[in-house]
Amino acid sequence: MSIDGDSDGNRRVRHRMSRRLTAPLLVGLGALAVAFSVGGTSVAAQAVHPAGGAPDYAKSSNWLARPSSPRKQVDVFYLYPSAYLKAGPDAPNIAPIGDPGMRAKAKTDLAQQATAFDTVANIYAPYYRQADPIWVLTSPIAAQSKIIGGTPTTDATAAFAYYIKHDNHNRPFILAGHSQGSNVLLFLLSGYIEHHPAVYRRMVAAYVIGYGVTHKFLAANPKLKFAHNATDIGVIVSYNTEAPGLTIQNPVVQPGAIAINPITWTRTQRPAAAAQNRGSLMPDAAGDLEKVKAYADAQVDQRRGVVICSTCDVAKLAPGTPGGFPRGVLHDYDYMLYYFDIRHNAGVRIEHYLSSIKR
Repeated sequence: MSIDGDSDGNRRVRHRMSRRLTAPLLVGLGALAVAFSVGGTSVAAQAVHPAGGAPDYAKSSNWLARPSSPRKQVDVFYLYPSAYLKAGPDAPNIAPIGDPGMRAKAKTDLAQQATAFDTVANIYAPYYRQADPIWVLTSPIAAQSKIIGGTPTTDATAAFAYYIKHDNHNRPFILAGHSQGSNVLLFLLSGYIEHHPAVYRRMVAAYVIGYGVTHKFLAANPKLKFAHNATDIGVIVSYNTEAPGLTIQNPVVQPGAIAINPITWTRTQRPAAAAQNRGSLMPDAAGDLEKVKAYADAQVDQRRGVVICSTCDVAKLAPGTPGGFPRGVLHDYDYMLYYFDIRHNAGVRIEHYLSSIKR
């Protein structure tokens, strides 16, 4: 399932699942990682339709990825982004664990995102019951975290607890997610992780990408720390990508969000040129994945709490859709623009973690 790149230039690369990208990627409301708000308390106006029974994570069928013979010293526990869109008004607002559309999309998400880690870690990824993004968008703002903190977080927490007990065998681990998956990770971090300090000590880092991590969240959870550089461990790494010039609200970025530059791994506003990028993973004309060098630059915008990419083709990647993400929001490409930077950084943080426990 790995995606390998040529260090000497641009080279086509294919993930071994031979899965093609859909084009355009994740367009419209079905793709919109809704503006979930951690900490809300009121109940959604709409009724939550039954989503079936809770998944049994002892069954391999409830895992998107679960290696039978892990070979690496470190694991990644990955939660995929919004992959469920209800088919009609009578469909459930929360996806059943076996929903075929969600499962198919989750496999594509894993290939585009989680494979960034597969050269340095064993990938574990549960299926979990997701909320329909349109339903969440039409719920009161204060109810949105109630929804995501409900069934999606319950499933993810159960899967992680099962993984820790049966599969992890005291190995260090990375948490990784995107969009709705990253929002669920915030609940996992502020819940299970904070309440299990021995487990927390084995966390190399949490890549909470594609959903804003705010100063308010960190103040409410003082044991959790945001990354400052490329080598610190036990920290949260987060950013959301935009083109220059946006003035309207990004649906996945809340006021007070913090971003780190995914090329330099610093939080200053000093820009990183595209030539410094270790490689993006982009679709070619046929929809296959290929490594592209010197494609995406990066600069933290501290005021908006995002990373600005000024070199990508906005008309192609983020044209904007009615009812979906505004033009210039590069949410679908948060991982792909900096895919090989993420891979390298995960290796660096792992190396520092392993060195620290040998002292």
